[in-house]
Amino acid sequence: MSGIAGIVHFDGRPVGHGEIQVMSAAMGYRGPDGINHWTGTSVALGQCMLRTTPESLEESLPLTNEDASLVLVMDGRLDNWEELRRELLGHGARLRTRSDAELLLRAYETWGERCVEHIDGDFAFALWDTRRHALFCARDRVGNRQFHYHWNGSSIAFATDLHPVLNLPWVPESLDQHTLAEYLATDWLTIDTTLWQEVKRLKPAHRMTVSATGKLRSAEYWAPDPFATLPCKSDEDYIAYYRELFFDVVRRTLRSHRPLALEVSGGLDSSSIFAVAKRLQSDGRLVAPAVHGYTLDFRGDPYGDEVDYALAVGKYHGVPIHVVPPAYPPLEWYAGIAHRFRAFPDFPNGAMSQGIVDQARDAGCRVLVSGTGGDEWTGGNGLHYAESLAAGQWSKIRSHWKDESEALGLQKATISFLRQGLLPLLPETTKELLRNVRDLTVRRGAPRRDWLTHEFRQQLEFVRRQQDPLSAKPIARQGQYRQWGLLYNPYWQFAKGTVERRISSAGMEWRQPYWNRSMIEFAFATPDHLRNRVGQNKWLQRKAMRGLLPDSLQLRQDKADFSSVFKHVWPELCARLSKILVRRRGWVQDVHLRALVDIALTPRSAHWDDGPPWILFGLDACLPVVHFEMRKEHIK
Repeated sequence: MSGIAGIVHFDGRPVGHGEIQVMSAAMGYRGPDGINHWTGTSVALGQCMLRTTPESLEESLPLTNEDASLVLVMDGRLDNWEELRRELLGHGARLRTRSDAELLLRAYETWGERCVEHIDGDFAFALWDTRRHALFCARDRVGNRQFHYHWNGSSIAFATDLHPVLNLPWVPESLDQHTLAEYLATDWLTIDTTLWQEVKRLKPAHRMTVSATGKLRSAEYWAPDPFATLPCKSDEDYIAYYRELFFDVVRRTLRSHRPLALEVSGGLDSSSIFAVAKRLQSDGRLVAPAVHGYTLDFRGDPYGDEVDYALAVGKYHGVPIHVVPPAYPPLEWYAGIAHRFRAFPDFPNGAMSQGIVDQARDAGCRVLVSGTGGDEWTGGNGLHYAESLAAGQWSKIRSHWKDESEALGLQKATISFLRQGLLPLLPETTKELLRNVRDLTVRRGAPRRDWLTHEFRQQLEFVRRQQDPLSAKPIARQGQYRQWGLLYNPYWQFAKGTVERRISSAGMEWRQPYWNRSMIEFAFATPDHLRNRVGQNKWLQRKAMRGLLPDSLQLRQDKADFSSVFKHVWPELCARLSKILVRRRGWVQDVHLRALVDIALTPRSAHWDDGPPWILFGLDACLPVVHFEMRKEHIK
């Protein structure tokens, strides 16, 4: 995982002495293969280099063209490198190396700012165009790579991570009260903000140009087409199409010049990636020298034990799976991360995998692959009845009803039809009323998000009013509302960035085949009944993996929640909670302090939404202890 940084002063003043070097040094963990810089009078660019593909061995960044009119820094990997190379050669481009960075540089020379429409993969880059006196930046379609920046109207500073930007002496350290309210309420609403008002995130699937005119232009360059169709007529057509697609996505995503480390949790998603990687390897189609599987050892823990499933996958393919003890870092470890990066630390059910990261790195791996995103893009929405009802597909409804009645019984089939068919099609006002009734009955006595002070609740309401409703998105099927919500879900973007930073800190690159453009476009183009059928979630994924996984995995329906990992930090957290609440009294109403302590004493699950005490701890650790003066002018 490389890191990039840069400073451009459009008013012509010189870049401060050593500033770009300090920014790059702050991300030294991203540059085990060297840190290099390019400097002009009012421009400075930095690259922290981590080589993870065969082509990257020929890469030297910052990269310039022949007359040095273009300078590129890039964090990323282009998954369409084969097609892009042919396309560029067809346009007469001169390629000096096989590197992905050179392909990107030539793509900009060929198509200008539209080059992002021709590249695919995980990337974040910045390109300084000396002739236009403009900085052109872009981030990949799903936000797998990070890009933070500060813009004050005359100068821009950017970096992969947040803290190198915030550490610059001319970047103000002012808290963003709106974003702080989102964190405190665990109600994630914005995708381009950070806890710091002057540091933003470039949105996924966005390109940005900053020019000498003092203008910053940002525009979306991609979104899935909800009306796209596939050349499939039968279930078997879809299964064959998806299997070929999944093989191709895994092949492209797993390109590496060193052995690959794959998490094999014992669930369907990560096990499928491992199985396909092994088949590609045996067929001579995997661009990597070896595949190593790793799983966490939760034997004896009913909430996390998946070892037998993971070992069964390895046995099925005739290879061992490395069993690694879960990591249980103390609170000081999390606090140190928060202080270092000036950002919220990881959650315990994320940090538990740190042992896999460390062991894989020590084994010579540079890439860690996980099954993150499988639930989102291969799992069903539970809306197959609603989609069929809305389309008037009565024969499909009868078929679904018949299959579910035979498999689940008449009562469960009826409940399924009501929940997944009629309820989603009710008017939004009726659904809101039903949700309120559910909250009163199911969550009676549970503390709600009104534990925030009045000021922070106002901040949250202000942010909520600024968001575009999902109902404004175009859809061809009912289930696409949820898919739009998942695509740029603010919490997922926050969580992915947190995990990526932790893994990169160990000198590793994180890859997620399910969070891939092709996988997402396929999900948008397919009806829900292909993913959720007869009480079996991920139906299509299971069918496509026939012959690649043992029956125990194919038939498995349960899933570990790893809730037990929280018990290792909860006693220490409880001991700190009172002091945190005193220090941050302006965040929480006094009347709810006792309820928060009660939550801490009886954690319910590993899910972040059930852990206000953990949110309070993380925010307290990464923010300075100051008196928060609420900005009334921002509350409207």
